[in-house]
Amino acid sequence: MVQKFKLEDEYIELNKLLKVTGLCGSGGMAKVITNEGRVKVDRGLWNSVKKMQNPKRQTWSFQGNFIELE
Repeated sequence: MVQKFKLEDEYIELNKLLKVTGLCGSGGMAKVITNEGRVKVDRGLWNSVKKMQNPKRQTWSFQGNFIELE
């Protein structure tokens, strides 16, 4: 499944992105998932940075779900 997500600001914390798109039920669950390195960005593993400046046009994936940032 591919979801498109329009950024309102210059960046979004990965934990919040997972929560607002419904891929995680809570912020706490999202933190565990990101800390375990289970999220991919543009087909590469996510690093320890929690925010990215200007992440538009990136694709994030988690458990077979994809989020395209606009």
